[in-house]
Amino acid sequence: MAIKDTSILSRIFSALNFIIMVIIMAVTLYPLCYTIAISLSDVTAVTTNSVKILPKGFNLKAYQYAMEQPIFWISYRNTILYTVVGTAINLIMTLTLAYAISRRELLFRKTITFIIISTLYFQGGVISRFIVFKELGLYNNIWAVVLPFAITTYNLVVVRTYMQGIPEEILESVRIDGGNDLQIFTKIIIPLSKPVIATIGLFYAVSHWNSYFWPMVLLRDKELQPLQVLLRDMITENNQIGSGMLQTDLIYQPSAEMMIAASIVIALIPILCIYPFIQRYFVKGAMVGAMKG
Repeated sequence: MAIKDTSILSRIFSALNFIIMVIIMAVTLYPLCYTIAISLSDVTAVTTNSVKILPKGFNLKAYQYAMEQPIFWISYRNTILYTVVGTAINLIMTLTLAYAISRRELLFRKTITFIIISTLYFQGGVISRFIVFKELGLYNNIWAVVLPFAITTYNLVVVRTYMQGIPEEILESVRIDGGNDLQIFTKIIIPLSKPVIATIGLFYAVSHWNSYFWPMVLLRDKELQPLQVLLRDMITENNQIGSGMLQTDLIYQPSAEMMIAASIVIALIPILCIYPFIQRYFVKGAMVGAMKG
C-alpha cells in the first residue's frame, strides 16, 4: 500500500512539475512571440493593437527599413566588437585568476579569496565608479566597456570551484615530468575545464551583448554606442527616434513600434544561434562548478 501511495504521489508531482514548466515556458516565450508577430504584421494591424501572438498579415518592410539605416549597422558592428573582445578578456582574466586561487600553495590564498568575494557585498556605487573610470581614461572609447568589467566575481567563484575539483594527482604527474604552472594550465586545466569555460563564456557574451547602461554612460559618441543603446533610445523615445529613422515611402511605411520589434529580433539572432552549440556544456559546467567544493 505504501508503495502504491508513493507511486501516486510521484505521478502527481511529475504532473504538477510539467504544468508549472509549461506555464513558465509560456510566460517566457510570449514576449518573444509577440515581438516577432509585431515585426511581421501589417501596419494597420499593429496600429489598431489587434496583434496578440501570431502575425496578422505578412511583410518584411520593417526589417528592410531597419537594415537600411547606417546607424543600425554601426551599432551592430560595435556590439559584435565589444562582445568578442570583452568576452576574450573576461575568459583570459577569469581563468588565470581562478587557477591561481584554486591552488593550495598560493601565498595568502584565503585572504585574496576573501577580498575578491567581499566585492559581492560591498561596492562603490555608480558615481564613484564613473569617476574612477573617467580618471583612468576609460571614457568614450572601446576600453571603457570591456576593461572595467573584466572579471565577474560569481563567474570567478564558479570556475575556481570547478578547478579545485580536478584531481591533484593529474597535476602532480605533470610536475614530476618537469612541467611548470603555465604548461599545467594550458595543457591540463584548460582542456578539462571546457564545460565551465563554455558556461561562463556564454554568461559573459550575453552580458556584453545586452549591456546598455554603462555603454550609455561611458560612450557619448553615437558612432561608438552598441546596438542595445540604440534600441533603448528607440524604445524610450518611440516617436522621435523610431520615426526619425524611417525613410519616405508612398506605398508603405512601418510604424516606429514595428521598427523597434524588427531591430530587437535582429539583435537576438546571434545569441539564439550560438546557444544550441554550447548547450551540452552549459548544464554540466554550471552544476559541477556550483556543487563541487
